[in-house]
Amino acid sequence: MKPSVTCRSGHTYADRPTAFTWQGRSWQVARVLKRWRSPQGPGFQVLTAGGERFTLTYHEGRDEWTVTPDAGR
Repeated sequence: MKPSVTCRSGHTYADRPTAFTWQGRSWQVARVLKRWRSPQGPGFQVLTAGGERFTLTYHEGRDEWTVTPDAGR
């Protein structure tokens, strides 16, 4: 099952992630800790409402999100 990310979008897609699904579970984003832009698309390090950290990256060419849990909270 591919992850999905819900974003608040301004003038571009994926300005700020608000929620995501990963491994069949839904997560609410409490805070965006870091954001960046790579040649493939935007990336975010987020903190969930439960205190877990994840990295969310969007590959614009494939229209696909990658969700990676961050070790060490």
